[in-house]
Amino acid sequence: MPLDPQRLRARYGDLGLSLQAASSPLIEHLLDHRSVRAYLPDPVGDDELTAIVAAAQSAASSSNLQAWSVVAVRDPATRAALAECAGGQAHVKDAPLQLVWLADLARLRHLAETTSRPAEALEYTEMFLVGVIDAALAAQNAVAAAESLGLGTVYIGGMRNQPEKVAELLALPPGVVAVFGMCVGRPDPAQPAAVKPRPPQSVVLHHEKYSLEAQAAGIEAYNATMARFYEEQQMNVHGTWAVHSAKRIAGPQTLSGRDRLVEALHNRGFKLK
Repeated sequence: MPLDPQRLRARYGDLGLSLQAASSPLIEHLLDHRSVRAYLPDPVGDDELTAIVAAAQSAASSSNLQAWSVVAVRDPATRAALAECAGGQAHVKDAPLQLVWLADLARLRHLAETTSRPAEALEYTEMFLVGVIDAALAAQNAVAAAESLGLGTVYIGGMRNQPEKVAELLALPPGVVAVFGMCVGRPDPAQPAAVKPRPPQSVVLHHEKYSLEAQAAGIEAYNATMARFYEEQQMNVHGTWAVHSAKRIAGPQTLSGRDRLVEALHNRGFKLK
């Protein structure tokens, strides 16, 4: 069966994209993803958490090193403190479950110590990247699993605003750093989340060789699509998507404190040679 055109329209805007022979329930499920920032107070059950983590652990891991961990935070006081670390985002406090995803090299160092082997490679940037990538792959599996259970999620990059404070709250040892958080809970039907459009595939899909020039028409179309989305969602965004994105990368002052991340990583035991 062809993919539901309404799903494609929600994800891409009115770009005429169609999938006639490459559809599946999984693809439809993934296309329906949206960031949820309004939650009911109902708790996320232990069985649901176990299933979500099982899905996360089913993701690929570089060399099977499993260089990631996750902290499940249900305590309201800790969630409130994490919300402050993330810039006062209310949904971090309000969601019944906060999952904080970690690049974890401490476990590998411990394994080296207990087997009387050196661990010098842990001081190189490559191993930090392995931990970050492993955490991201696991987390995306977790999102898909949570949504299949009727739960909503949203990533919280603001956990990197104050990495030292987050480490203190979660008792993270050296060699472990929070990469991002994730709110998990039952979406509040009174405040439904919308599917945010993505750029045309011509912007991100390259055939054989990369080309910036080939992206121009797609970016222009995406500017128009996002302008309609901003208006429909009553979002106070000034300028096009391109202008909004350029503002976001203007300098360290636009990174919400994450310009201090390198120093914090060094303090956490990541040497990044």
